[in-house]
Amino acid sequence: MKKLTLLLALLISAGTPLAFAAHDHTHADKPADKAAPNAAWLAQAKAEYPLKTCVVSGEEIGGDMGKGIDYVYQQEGKPDRLVRFCCKDCRKDFDKEPAKYLKLIDEAAAQAKKH
Repeated sequence: MKKLTLLLALLISAGTPLAFAAHDHTHADKPADKAAPNAAWLAQAKAEYPLKTCVVSGEEIGGDMGKGIDYVYQQEGKPDRLVRFCCKDCRKDFDKEPAKYLKLIDEAAAQAKKH
C-alpha cells in the first residue's frame, strides 16, 4: 500500500509542472491598463466637478457615509472622467449603468455653467 501511495504521489507531482507549463501567463491578448491620471489632472477634475452629492444616491460626499470615493472612469477612445461617490456600494451601482450616471454629471456641469 505504501508503494502504491508513493507511486501515485510521484505521478501526480511529475504531471503538475506540465499542467502549469501548458498555460501561457503572458496575457498578450489583453490590452494593457491605462495609466492612472496624474495628481494635477485629478486636482483640476475635483475642482471642476459639478456635484457636491453622490451621483448615485444623492448623499453628501464626505458626509455621514464617510470620506467618499473618487473614481476615474476610463473608457477606450474617450477622455478619463472623475466620478465621486459617497461610498463603495454606489460605485458598484455605477458600474452597472455608467452611461446613465455620466449623463447626470454632464447635465449638472451644463447647469453649473449657466449660472
